[in-house]
Amino acid sequence: MRPKVLLVEDSTSLAVLYKQYVKDEPFDLFHVETGREAIAFIERNVPQLIILDLKLPDMSGEDILDWIAEHQVPTAVVIATAHGSVDIAVSLIQKGAKDFLEKPIKADRLKTSIALHLKQAKLEHLVEDIEAKFDRNRFHGFLGSCLPMQAVYKIIDSVAPTSASVFINGESGTGKEVCAEAIHQESQRNKKPFIAINCGAIPKDLMESEVFGHVKGAFTGATADRKGAASLANGGTLFLDELCEMDLEMQKKLLRFLQTGTFTPLGATKEMKVDVRIICATNRDPLKEVEEGRFREDLYYRVHVVPIEMPALRERGNDIAILANHFLKMYAKEDNKKFSGINRDAEALLKKYNWPGNVRQLQNIIRNIVVLNDEAKLSVSHLPEQILKQSASARSNHTPAATIAAREVIAPTINEQPIPTELESSPQAIEAAPTANKPQTIRPMWQIEREAIQNAIDYCDGNVLNAAVLLELSPSTVYRKKQAWESEDETTAS
Repeated sequence: MRPKVLLVEDSTSLAVLYKQYVKDEPFDLFHVETGREAIAFIERNVPQLIILDLKLPDMSGEDILDWIAEHQVPTAVVIATAHGSVDIAVSLIQKGAKDFLEKPIKADRLKTSIALHLKQAKLEHLVEDIEAKFDRNRFHGFLGSCLPMQAVYKIIDSVAPTSASVFINGESGTGKEVCAEAIHQESQRNKKPFIAINCGAIPKDLMESEVFGHVKGAFTGATADRKGAASLANGGTLFLDELCEMDLEMQKKLLRFLQTGTFTPLGATKEMKVDVRIICATNRDPLKEVEEGRFREDLYYRVHVVPIEMPALRERGNDIAILANHFLKMYAKEDNKKFSGINRDAEALLKKYNWPGNVRQLQNIIRNIVVLNDEAKLSVSHLPEQILKQSASARSNHTPAATIAAREVIAPTINEQPIPTELESSPQAIEAAPTANKPQTIRPMWQIEREAIQNAIDYCDGNVLNAAVLLELSPSTVYRKKQAWESEDETTAS
């Protein structure tokens, strides 16, 4: 089936011209003149791409873009704008538009843009098809459907029915305990207890008692027998979080327990045997801990049977928005607040933030916003300073890769020499300077500029807007120069 492209343009003459441009292209171009007609068309048959004029008789292009975002329509939008509205078009890209075309749109530019975005839409559709085979937005306590999380879900499905030990690795706040509980719930042990111990939160002297229990009189303050986590988890699952925090002597006793399934409570003389599945987790690099002598190598190989790597929140893409919306609605319901969603610009900042505290940090920030505010939408003004500061810092400190590439193009061409001092610039010094250091040729600046801009566009895979941002130039300037060069090339060829 041929892809569908919807042109929303109130000028019939321009629409006829654009249709003529693409009449031989492998897609179908449909034309509507108003915003209402566009929405009606999208509701009937979603196109893969929409070319959207900013100014329409009944509503603005921005209104239609907002409607598309609100209804989560799976389509790409390219803004068609007059020269004076380029800044507006750039702002709409921050709201979800993929690109913009500056009027008057030339044939090559129109065909190239449509082909590029249809190709991108096709690739995204293929990824969605692959994900759909095992896609889940919810999995026990997890939310999110990004590829790294889908991989986690698949490993859980595979390992849960077995008795194999699982070792979960990931930064703090990524959901290691949620992962362990999911394994337990998917296993045949799900009717038995799930017992969790944080090895980093228990004092060294109490660890053995917490895991294996003790008898009355085993130590000062032991006024009665007490079952440890190993006994409490009998038949079920014992989750040892932050295992690398456990001291070496306790690691030795744990290893014996894992090998034999038996242990002796502190102060007792009789061994006990239990049937427990062990799941361990850490936020450290376990191999580095082994190398530095803080983690027993034999224990590492005993527990590291099936590893699961929990992705950091910053690596989960759109899951950030899914989680933020979930927490927002959950806390709004709990506290009887009005919040029902997140504005696109605020959502974009949430996605760009680094999230050193991962899901736990996101949850706390949303909780704080709901407690202190009561509005229908979460906006940029609600976000804490650390998120806004990182966004501003990223913009001010960013060194564009394409700018570096441009400098690399320019530097060897001009063959830069050190700026001479007053003595060095005297006629005698100039006469004495070796001719070998002089540049062989001086190229015109327009050639260097063209090469730098083309390098940037190639670096951005043909995305002129991204290239303009990296070059720190106005997108309209890049488009104008590119079109001028293309026209010159056509004239020369003819």
